[in-house]
Amino acid sequence: MPALCRDCLTRFDAGPRCAACHSRRVVQNPELFELSIAHMDCDAFYASVEKRDNPELEGKPLIIGGGRRGVVSTACYIARIKGVRSAMPMFQALKLCPEAIVVKPRMSAYVDASRAIRAMMDELTPTIEPLSLDEAFLDLTGTERLHGAPPAVMLARLIRRMRNELGLTGSIGLSHNKFLAKLASDLDKPHGFSVIDKAGTQAFLRPRPVRLIWGVGQVAQAALDKAGIHTFDDLLRWDRRDLHARFGSMGDRLWHLARGEDHRRISAHSPMKSISNETTFNEDTSDPDILDGHLWRMSEKVADRAKAKAMAGRTVTLKLKRADFSLISRRVTLRDATQMADTIYRTARGLFDQVGSVGPYRLIGAGISDLCPEADADRAPDLLDPTAAQRGQAERATDRIRARFGPDAIVKGRALR
Repeated sequence: MPALCRDCLTRFDAGPRCAACHSRRVVQNPELFELSIAHMDCDAFYASVEKRDNPELEGKPLIIGGGRRGVVSTACYIARIKGVRSAMPMFQALKLCPEAIVVKPRMSAYVDASRAIRAMMDELTPTIEPLSLDEAFLDLTGTERLHGAPPAVMLARLIRRMRNELGLTGSIGLSHNKFLAKLASDLDKPHGFSVIDKAGTQAFLRPRPVRLIWGVGQVAQAALDKAGIHTFDDLLRWDRRDLHARFGSMGDRLWHLARGEDHRRISAHSPMKSISNETTFNEDTSDPDILDGHLWRMSEKVADRAKAKAMAGRTVTLKLKRADFSLISRRVTLRDATQMADTIYRTARGLFDQVGSVGPYRLIGAGISDLCPEADADRAPDLLDPTAAQRGQAERATDRIRARFGPDAIVKGRALR
């Protein structure tokens, strides 16, 4: 059986240790050097960057998040052993791991590390589909002649370079499609390398829970539980038409995934779907002035990001989370796409007024979606709002001043609330 040492990259016949350096970090599979669809996922990325940059954190439980009233962005594996998970409320995480050190996110550091990793991936293949700062799909089909080595070797080399040059680790999933590659990358974290081959796909999937399917959340899981579908083996017993009748388009997708089929291509140019910003308060609040001030600042941030990317959105979304963690989401589609903070704010404020006084709130967010190029935005005059064009001109002038003198050169009064 083909085998690969992940430390020295020696290829050899199967065995518990590398034939050259005797390392136990060996990956082996009958199709190891034939497969070319991969998913790379960094290990506890934000926490790993913090520990790399501050050696005093090494060996200690670390949580990255926004203070006691925020949520966990990520946690190191020491904290995860105690039950800490991403998106968990901070107070709950600190109950599980009271000795944890909490650090606020440093997005600039994470972006820099992500760019360095992306540059390494670019050397392997042009077909990369990033999912976030710390994970991506890679299609290395047809690259063996270029590199003089099969994809599995190049992926192991990538992880070794990340560790040696950047001080960061990642896990690789290698298979014959995106669905299985992503499943594989979670099998042996951290610093793992797992393979799901074509011949063994059915045997691998059958006993496993359907909650492993990417995108199956609590609502979908409850619907599947109600139908008696808990494992992939349960799914295989359903007729395709019956699955579609019960679950709609998701049923058709489930039928294919139960058989290990995923025909999606890795796209190097996946379009951005939305731009948003949100904040979690240190204390729950119903104060309309505080909420309005945050709503304006978030609208400005969304607008700034949209302008930086030369994008605009046709749909404005408002997100609110109450003190009991129940979520309220409202959205409206505009007549004309926008990238203007004024329009985003006024639309989100209108949505907020529709919700009424059902606070207090612990989180508020705003965003735009249904994105399009900025050339298609903010063109038609609003006959119902004759001062809109004037406000738009003032905002563009403000943008020019900030670009020259800094972001704090002009601040709106409502942003100070």
